[in-house]
Amino acid sequence: MVKRWFEITLWKRVLGALVLGIIAGLYVPDLAKYVVWVGDVFLRLIRMVIVPLIFLTLVSGVIAMGDPKKLGSIGLKTILMYTGTTAVAIMIGLTLAAIIEPGIGVSIEGAEPKELPAARSLGEQMLSIIPSNPVAAFANGEVLSIIFFSIMFGVGILLAGEKGAPVAKLFDAGSEVIIKVTGVVMEIAPFGVFALISKVAASQGLDGILGVIPLVVAFFLACFIHIIVVHGAIMAFLLKLPPVRFFKGVLDAQMVAFSTSSSSATLPVTISVAERNLGIKPTIASSVLPLGSTINMDGTAIYVGIVAVFSAQLLGIPLSFIDYVLIALTTTLVSVGSAGIPSASLFLLGAVLGILNVDAEQTALIVGFLFAFDRPLDMMRTVVNVSGDLSVSTAVAKWEGELDEETFKKVAVE
Repeated sequence: MVKRWFEITLWKRVLGALVLGIIAGLYVPDLAKYVVWVGDVFLRLIRMVIVPLIFLTLVSGVIAMGDPKKLGSIGLKTILMYTGTTAVAIMIGLTLAAIIEPGIGVSIEGAEPKELPAARSLGEQMLSIIPSNPVAAFANGEVLSIIFFSIMFGVGILLAGEKGAPVAKLFDAGSEVIIKVTGVVMEIAPFGVFALISKVAASQGLDGILGVIPLVVAFFLACFIHIIVVHGAIMAFLLKLPPVRFFKGVLDAQMVAFSTSSSSATLPVTISVAERNLGIKPTIASSVLPLGSTINMDGTAIYVGIVAVFSAQLLGIPLSFIDYVLIALTTTLVSVGSAGIPSASLFLLGAVLGILNVDAEQTALIVGFLFAFDRPLDMMRTVVNVSGDLSVSTAVAKWEGELDEETFKKVAVE
């Protein structure tokens, strides 16, 4: 029985757990109270490996490059791809919001205001990348700061030459060890997913979404178009790779992303999937994916763009072409570096709605209204974000000659 369990591909086990969890949450809601600890254990295990995984694999990846100059090439391609896909995501979201008009006829009467935290300026976000105290950055899980320090540390090992060789071997071994640990944690995913999704289904139910069906339809449609059409086109036309293989290969990460609602929490699974299923070499996977979990927020961009239009329609604010352009630009800026944690997207609305002259009180009411049923939407946002991370890392790996196409085309996830 145990052997048969492990013979089933992970994504199928996770998908089965997802379906059973939804059924259990809807029809046996009390069960969620007794299994919620399993989901908490799963999330803690994932969070446990995030920081050492980023540090060890990224330092090891920099060392494997052999030349610090290669970092510039990888970094430029990565940022351009992430920015480009985010811009496309926003355009898809705004277009569908303009067509479907999800805010027409919706009332937020009775919604509880939700106080928004003060938003950091772009300059503050950029400055925070450089940690004043690396130990504190590691302790607080500040991903961008950890990435910056890891790259600097890896470059330092390369510049040290022969004297740095023992340290290089240590990090190479450490990278292998943490990947094995991640593999063990992934085996717990089906049980964690069942517990997490049953809790969501039990607490939210289906009724909460019925009042905003047009918004949900616009958002989910935009997400599916972005994943299938945009990333499928990147695979087929830009990289000359079979899209079906890509979509099969990323299923494990998508299922975990859907259940955790966190790009950061999904990162260990994302890196494992990239290397095992897509053939992306550790050099790229360990550098591009951690960066993506922080700055690549395609799902967030789609959602914030649609909700901005939703809010304008709800409040009776007419939008001109210039307004749409401003929404797109502002959404791109605020989505970069937004927290890879559940419901973070809602707290970006203040900056975007500010350009439409929506005051703080109205924004708080809208966020309070959306917060009640945000979790299912957040789950889908995370799927889009993680799919984008894997698509961009595949592209960068291909261009840098760091993609094992034989592994990519094989994708043993039947």
